[in-house]
Amino acid sequence: MYKFKLTDMKRFLSLLLFSAILGNLYSQDLKSIMLNSPDKTRGLPVMQALAKRASATVFTGEKLKLQDLSDLLWAANGINRPELKKRTAPSAMNAQDIDIYVFMAEGVYLYNAAANLLDPVVAGDQRLLVAGRQAEVANASVFLVMVSDISRFPGSDEAMKLSLAAMDAGLVSQNISLFCAGTGLSTRPRATMDNVKIKEILKLKDSQHLMLNNPVSYPQK
Repeated sequence: MYKFKLTDMKRFLSLLLFSAILGNLYSQDLKSIMLNSPDKTRGLPVMQALAKRASATVFTGEKLKLQDLSDLLWAANGINRPELKKRTAPSAMNAQDIDIYVFMAEGVYLYNAAANLLDPVVAGDQRLLVAGRQAEVANASVFLVMVSDISRFPGSDEAMKLSLAAMDAGLVSQNISLFCAGTGLSTRPRATMDNVKIKEILKLKDSQHLMLNNPVSYPQK
């Protein structure tokens, strides 16, 4: 039987330490982004925004201004009643199951509505994973990816939870569409994306399901 030698232990610990250092360096490539307070006075009246709502077919790579990104995320699923911790988008049984992952050129962030900031998840441009086979959206400056954690719903009926998750994701996506229509941004709701690879890079749990995504950009000039 092979005996584990002291030199083997040292080598193993060195490799473990090296891997940990690499992991820390990789995660440190991104830093949290503090978002601005939402500008609640901007945009068209609701009926005019509805009249302009359309699914865009052309996107630009121009980086979104911080205020536009801040307002977009707050409109999508931000906290609009802090005293109750309630959101701009409703959710079944107030489960608040939808998390928004923000895919940008520099990396992927998780929208932290309570702290009004973006938490770093993974560095590097991962937008092509969300664009998938639809090359016409690949140039969008931002993709908002909606993930439902169905463990936040009570009960054990997984089929019912997935149905509720789909409805909740649709509500968030519609918030995004209306905000973009009212402020002159381009977007479209999509289900296409590389689910397997995205789930892997985001390190999603079994209870977390990729639902929808919205590419967002400034309109083509």
